[in-house]
Amino acid sequence: MPRILVTDDEPNIVRLIQVNLERQGFQVETANNGAQALEKIRANRPDLLVSDVMMPEMDGFELLSNIRRDPALEDLPVIMLTAKAQDRDVLEGYTRGADMYLTKPFNPIELVTFAKRLLQSGPDDGRTVI
Repeated sequence: MPRILVTDDEPNIVRLIQVNLERQGFQVETANNGAQALEKIRANRPDLLVSDVMMPEMDGFELLSNIRRDPALEDLPVIMLTAKAQDRDVLEGYTRGADMYLTKPFNPIELVTFAKRLLQSGPDDGRTVI
C-alpha cells in the first residue's frame, strides 16, 4: 500500500485530501508545516509528498528545495497543492523540482489521478487511472 505524506496548515484541506486518497487505498500520514513534514520524511520516507506552499515554520518551496538537495530524497515524487496560482509561483514550483503543481480550489479526482500516475512503476503498467 503506497504511503503518502500530506502537509498543509489547513486541517479541512488535509482531511479532504486524506479521505480521498484513503478511499483509493493509499495510506496517508499528515504534517502541519514544512519543518514537521521534513522531519517525518527523513524518519520514514513516504512514496509521495503532497504539500501546500504557504505554511508556517517552513513553506512548501523551502521544503521542496530541502528534499531535492538530499541525495536520499531527491527522487521523492512531490505534488504541490496551493493557492499560489500566479505564473511565477507555478514556475518556481517546477524550478525547485515539483513533479506536479495543482492550484486550489482543486478537484480531488484530479489529485488522486496525479498521485496514481506518479506512483506507477513504469510509463504504462496497465493500471487504470481514474
